[in-house]
Amino acid sequence: MRTVAFTTVDVFTSTRFEGNPLAVMTDARGLTDADMQNIAAEFGYSEVTFVLPPEDPANTARVRIFTPTMEVPFAGHPNVGTAYVLGQQREVFGRPVGDSLRFEEKAGLVEVNLKRDGGEVLSASIRAPKPLTIGNTISEETVARCIVIEPQEIRVAKHRPVVASVGLSFAVAELADLAALGRARPNLTYFQDAAGPTAEGNHDFSLFVYVRSQEEPWTIRARMFAPLDNVAEDPATGSASAALGAYLVSLEPDADMNVSLTIEQGVEMGRRSIIGIEVVKKDGIVSDVTISGSCAPVMRGEITY
Repeated sequence: MRTVAFTTVDVFTSTRFEGNPLAVMTDARGLTDADMQNIAAEFGYSEVTFVLPPEDPANTARVRIFTPTMEVPFAGHPNVGTAYVLGQQREVFGRPVGDSLRFEEKAGLVEVNLKRDGGEVLSASIRAPKPLTIGNTISEETVARCIVIEPQEIRVAKHRPVVASVGLSFAVAELADLAALGRARPNLTYFQDAAGPTAEGNHDFSLFVYVRSQEEPWTIRARMFAPLDNVAEDPATGSASAALGAYLVSLEPDADMNVSLTIEQGVEMGRRSIIGIEVVKKDGIVSDVTISGSCAPVMRGEITY
């Protein structure tokens, strides 16, 4: 019988037992694909990461990301959390760990920057690996059925519900107010119905709903539901936040912008998360999206397999 070491952290928070939990296998050599999927299912977190030596020695590591049901090409909180964990180590696969890391992932190369205070890692920032892409629009009725609210509680003044991605696709929809956001509950049957025409091929239908602050329009409260991935609700979703931020900035009339968004998520679950998003738009095109957040260490241990 063999063992593999793991570390868990709460991501997008500096307070333990808030934010989004993540398990990181810091050296996944020897694990098969089936092992990785079984370990992810056993943890039951929205994602688990497996760190492997890079294919290109110029990079830090190859990182594979698994939900309880499948492997995904990119996700926000797994990258932030993995960078935080590796940043605590002196070396990764025999190479010193600096403040800039590069992860090889299925979606492409992910660049990470660590912010430190002395030797302590305070936060991590990652750059989305793909440009903004916009997929199918979705009817308000479909979204409303999925989360058991009324269609008129979906706001369409800025945009209709639509699929957006900067590496992983999500359906994004604006709700009328915090009351509607708070009442939202996933209905598995309607998520299954919605998955067909809106699936983008990299994971099942996931829905990111949000409310913008009237006083500060770049301050957002959100919730994310992915019951088809066995994640009824996710307390923090960096990839969805990045896709939403990029999409909202793309809708603005200004051709050149540099926007900082703050997205609060997980409040209704008792796991408040704060996700920082930076979006750069040049000549009318979103050219750069960065996701940043803090982490809190929680557990270390070993898994037998």
